[in-house]
Amino acid sequence: MAAVLHGGQPLSGKTFCFTGTLASCSRAEAEEAVKTLGGTATSSITRKTLFLVAGAEPGESKVTQARKFGAKQLSEEEFLSLLEEA
Repeated sequence: MAAVLHGGQPLSGKTFCFTGTLASCSRAEAEEAVKTLGGTATSSITRKTLFLVAGAEPGESKVTQARKFGAKQLSEEEFLSLLEEA
């Protein structure tokens, strides 16, 4: 989160979608973290979606759409690690 304190936008141009239940935070909190770092959070998969963050019991339709459009699927742990690196 240091990049945010210095005005950085490390997730600029990156679109995230979330599915399933996240253990460490609410979906709204995860979406806000993405937005704070300059990224975009959406509720559905589109061709612009780069990452699908899949928590527990992810929606199969979102997983299928992510594969179709070539979005990378991240586990919650991978997502949190990405945020820490940003």
